[in-house]
Amino acid sequence: MGSKQRRAREKEGLREEILDAARSLFVKEGYESVSIRKIADRIEYAPGTIYLYFHDKAEIVDRICEETFAKLLVKMQAIEQDTAAPLDKLRRGLRIYIQFGLDNPNHYIVTFVQAKIHLQAHTVFQTTGQKAFACLRKGVQECVDAGVLVSNDADELAQTLWAAIHGLTSVLITCTGFPFVEQNRLIDRMIHTLIEGVRKPAPK
Repeated sequence: MGSKQRRAREKEGLREEILDAARSLFVKEGYESVSIRKIADRIEYAPGTIYLYFHDKAEIVDRICEETFAKLLVKMQAIEQDTAAPLDKLRRGLRIYIQFGLDNPNHYIVTFVQAKIHLQAHTVFQTTGQKAFACLRKGVQECVDAGVLVSNDADELAQTLWAAIHGLTSVLITCTGFPFVEQNRLIDRMIHTLIEGVRKPAPK
């Protein structure tokens, strides 16, 4: 490996180290309580080093959101290749979303709980974020086209389902002291309840 490639690799490594430190601090202390100096102290660099990679704290949040949505998009797009019946695909898509949040709790909390109050993150939600949501909406639309849902309004149904799974994901990440039933059992019950709530009743 040449010196140029090595420097580029080291630079990318430090960039990721900054993002990792920022994510952890944002979740632990809250966005407003975290300064560039705190992030620098966490990685044991001078604050000026952070500014070589990011203009300010808001840009760090933007990059965290972008990274989160990119990871989520890969997961959600995989469902589009599923050859199962539309309702089964939708069910699996809901579970994949929840599991993504549980597997990436700091990414999830910063992106879906903290970042929306910061205007600079808004463009990320309108681009990569919307692409991820579009995967869920597409799954709902396929169910609508198959005639298995109670409504033809794919936007309403997709937003309702997302609000519910976002709520469960956030609760499972943040309410660690609550005596939940076994996690997979709870997730299965939530998804079953949601699917049955939007499924068109079988003709009598």
